[in-house]
Amino acid sequence: MLETLRERIEGPLRSRLEPVVAWLAARQVTPNQVTLAALAVSALAAVLIAFGWLRLGALVLIVASLGDLVDGMLARSTDQASPFGAFFDSTLDRIGEGAVLAAVAYHFAVADRPLLVALVVVALLGSLLVSYTRARAEALGVDCKVGLMSRAERLVLVIAGLLLGLLGPAIAAMAVLSLYTVGERMAHVRDALEDIDS
Repeated sequence: MLETLRERIEGPLRSRLEPVVAWLAARQVTPNQVTLAALAVSALAAVLIAFGWLRLGALVLIVASLGDLVDGMLARSTDQASPFGAFFDSTLDRIGEGAVLAAVAYHFAVADRPLLVALVVVALLGSLLVSYTRARAEALGVDCKVGLMSRAERLVLVIAGLLLGLLGPAIAAMAVLSLYTVGERMAHVRDALEDIDS
């Protein structure tokens, strides 16, 4: 269901971004350069969020997420897709997500809301564990894209919270659902490995 929803959102976006990808390809911009630019835009969003410009930060974060789509499209269209490129992209994605969550924690700390700061830490831990469980599973030869709260869903949740003035509930939901996703992935890997052994 979530995969279908993501496809419904990304499909029209990809078609609209194709002219941008063609423009970048014509100017010999590399996918890694786009990835770096997306990280810089994420960092800008983090600064805006930290200083209380939540809705503007959300809009800048949307631009950064579009860059995350563009780098993959550019890599495929120019035959520059590579294992290192995928590694570089996913590593910088984690950095960008961490910067945004750190900014959210700072925003809550300035507002003297320690419980929400703690929830941001749990959400960050959950998001890192979601990525780690997939990476560790794939190192064991198990495909592990299952689960409710992958990076795309986490990003949508944070952006919605910023835009709607519901950042606290969004972070609480992210913390709970990310840890739930970790449990889903652990169960999936256990079952997959048991099937291999049997």
